[in-house]
Amino acid sequence: MKIGIIICSTRPGRVGESVAEWVMDQVKDRDDATFELVDLKSFDLPLLCEPTVPGSANRKYEVPQTREWSKAIDALDSFLWVTPEYNHGVPAAMKNAFDVLYPEWSHKAVGFVAYGADGGVRSVEQWRVITANARLMAVRAQVSLSTFSDFTDGDFTPQERRAKEFQNVVNQVIETGRALAPLRA
Repeated sequence: MKIGIIICSTRPGRVGESVAEWVMDQVKDRDDATFELVDLKSFDLPLLCEPTVPGSANRKYEVPQTREWSKAIDALDSFLWVTPEYNHGVPAAMKNAFDVLYPEWSHKAVGFVAYGADGGVRSVEQWRVITANARLMAVRAQVSLSTFSDFTDGDFTPQERRAKEFQNVVNQVIETGRALAPLRA
């Protein structure tokens, strides 16, 4: 099983990179899946510029960045999203990235490592509704990092309990992703 760890923010000065590095460190010794860091920022996706609706495009996209994004997502079996909460909602760049694809998300699992003033919980709740439409199954467990208690002077310093919380998320993503594998075949 190949799991993509997606940095869902493209904002300059984002803290998602440091959170994603921590996530990668948490999975480095696991042998039940392989993990790949996927930085949304590196794809430079334009805003909803595909002329064909993704659900009917059959993975044939006109925009080169969308084609590269499609290949990257299609190659993965499930996901861990490192997602901020911006203004009580999901980050626009990742919403756009989600919306330009459709079948690439189907029958896969997603777990959330969220951050924000209130732990990114509103973003995750919105993601759960959004991802369900593309048959991307969100697992129940999540990590909710507070910018007040998990960051010190802007640096990511997670509370000790976060590692165990994260292992619950990744275990559920692997379990659910494996259960969905026959539907992906």
